[in-house]
Order: sequence, then structure tokens, then C-alpha cells
Amino acid sequence: MSEEKVSKLKDYLTSYLFIIPAVLLFSVFSIYPIFKILQLSLLKWDGISLYPKFVGLKNFIEVIKDKIWWKSFLNAGIITLLALTVQNALALVLAIIVDKDIRAGEIYRVIFYIPPVLSGIVVGLIWNWIYNYDYGFLNHFLEVIGLGGLKRAWLSDPKLALFSVAVVHMWKGFGWGFIIFLAGLQTIPRNLYEAAQIDGATPWKTFLHVVVPMMRPVFFLVSILTILGTMQIYDIIVATTGGGPGYATEVPITRILSSMLGSSRFGYACAEGLIFGVVLLAVSLIQLRISAMMRNE
Repeated sequence: MSEEKVSKLKDYLTSYLFIIPAVLLFSVFSIYPIFKILQLSLLKWDGISLYPKFVGLKNFIEVIKDKIWWKSFLNAGIITLLALTVQNALALVLAIIVDKDIRAGEIYRVIFYIPPVLSGIVVGLIWNWIYNYDYGFLNHFLEVIGLGGLKRAWLSDPKLALFSVAVVHMWKGFGWGFIIFLAGLQTIPRNLYEAAQIDGATPWKTFLHVVVPMMRPVFFLVSILTILGTMQIYDIIVATTGGGPGYATEVPITRILSSMLGSSRFGYACAEGLIFGVVLLAVSLIQLRISAMMRNE
């Protein structure tokens, strides 16, 4: 073998040595768990017995027929829709305001990004106090301003609980959208704004014809992250309602954990997890496809 080939072989081996640790970690913590979940989803197992029973696709059939499971999807979908619209609209408006070089802009950036870095459990507990019917800040504030008739048990009323939890999620999540939008806005050349101003464009037309076209990739990125993040909401639900009252705030992850830990149906929970993962994957692929099509226009 020539020296040149030996040198190339050494380079290849050196390169593979660098990626082997990453491949091993990915295999142990990602690929193996997926295969294990797939295996368990075909079994009836309580998590303790040594001899689980093979049931084939029975778990998947039960999940498909489970009305509460699909209700949890609907609940997560409603929260996601609110996050896509209200939360991201608020984040975009605040990003546009801060991008205008207002006074103390740096302070606002820090303030708006505080909620996302807080623990979801801590945020949930704080809002639990805010929503409390007897001594919560919200009901007390309504009484002070003369609107005591609007006092509600915000987390105990099945008609209000889901939207109350959605408010908590949006409050916690708008900050990261704000940061991404602000970063995108700062990449827009300032001369485009000046040209639009010279042409007599109103702020609204400037937004439609300058900001929107330039920010389109950012909008798609934020929408994908919002959908994937909100559909996997868990900690805030646990800290506020636990999925109640009467499954009014049940979401897929709380349903999966309820099946696994509450009912000791590990195989059934794994089937739910696989279906949930397939749905998230499908949503991501659809969004990426739409994004690619719009980039090619």
C-alpha cells in the first residue's frame, strides 16, 4: 500500500474516531429507546411482572378508540392555536417596538426573556396562586376595580380551565419568540425602511411589504417551534390542574403518564407515545414542506 493511501486511511480512521462517541450516545439514548418502546407497545405489561403478555396491535387499536386520548389532542391543539396567534402576535409586536431603538431597550429584552427561562413548575405554582378563588391576585384585583361579579374559579371551572392554562403557557412562552423575532428584524437592512418612508408608505404597508417578506423564514421557524413545544406541554399542566377538572386540561403527555403511572399500563402508554411521536413528526414534515415550497416561489 502506498504512503498516500496509508495517509488517507489514517485520516478516515481519525475522523471516525471523533464521531464514534456521538454515534454511541445517540444509539444508546435515542435509537435503542425507540426500539424498546416499539417492543413494549406490543405487550400487555404492568411494569413489574417478569412475563409480559404479547397482544400485538391491540394497544394501538385501544388508543385509536380512546375518546379521552383524542380529547387530550384537542386540548393541546387549542392551546397551540392560541400560542400560534396570540402569543406570537404579542412577541412580534414587542420585538418591533424594541427594534425601534427605544430608550432602555436592552432592559426590555432582559425582562421579556425572563419568563421562558423560569421553571415551568415554578410558573405553574405562581399562577396557581394568582388564579386562586379565595385569595388569588386576579379575583382580588377584579374586586378592587369594581368587577367582583367576574370572579371565577379559573382552574376549577371546566369551561375556563383550559383557557386559563393557555394564558399561563403564553405568558411563559412569548419571550423566546420575542428574541427570535427581534434577531430576525435586526437582519433587515435599515435602508429598506428609509426607502419605504421616502415613498410615503404607512407603517402598516411597511410591515406588509418590507418586514413580512424578509421575515418569512423566521415566521416559519417560530411556528414550527411553537407547535412542537406547545403540543408537548406538560409541566404547567401538572403544576396547575393536573389534567382536570374532568379531563378538561388533559394533554397527550399527561395522558401518557397517567396510563403508565396511574394505571400501570406500560404497553398501552408506549403505544400512545408512538402515535403521539408520529403525529408530531407528520406536522413537522408538513411545515417543512410548506416552507420549502414558499422559498421556491
